[in-house]
Amino acid sequence: MAQPDSRTSRSAWRHANIGRLLNNAVGRFEARVLYLMKECGHAETRIAHVSLTRNLDVDGTRLTELARRASMSKQAMGELVDQCAALGLITRAADPSDRRARIVAFTPAGLAWLEDFRAAVDIAEREMRSELGEESMNMMLKGLAAYGSTFDTLMP
Repeated sequence: MAQPDSRTSRSAWRHANIGRLLNNAVGRFEARVLYLMKECGHAETRIAHVSLTRNLDVDGTRLTELARRASMSKQAMGELVDQCAALGLITRAADPSDRRARIVAFTPAGLAWLEDFRAAVDIAEREMRSELGEESMNMMLKGLAAYGSTFDTLMP
């Protein structure tokens, strides 16, 4: 009888742990959302841009706060801000309460992009619900909301 490969059995956990499963699911979901965004005319959208827009309050957010929320350096977030500004999605202005700080905000085109993004997320979520079933989807949403509730940094 053949012995199982010890390397395979030692690394099997890497493919079945909750972090990997969640990461795979997020990757699939986000790929679908980006595809839908491309279909509605936003071919320029990259997942990195979503890291910025997902953390940007509709009324605007300081650059340093965006970087903190996205768990990235201020310099890396600044590059994303520059890219999204070049696409016309966001603008950057001096914070009236502290002229050294910069406030990043959606432009009117950025708000339209955000509405298209919301629609793409809704479609991808409906597709996911259809594939997983109503009960599984509701249980998953409830569990994920409870588990991550203290980690959500976006203002309501």
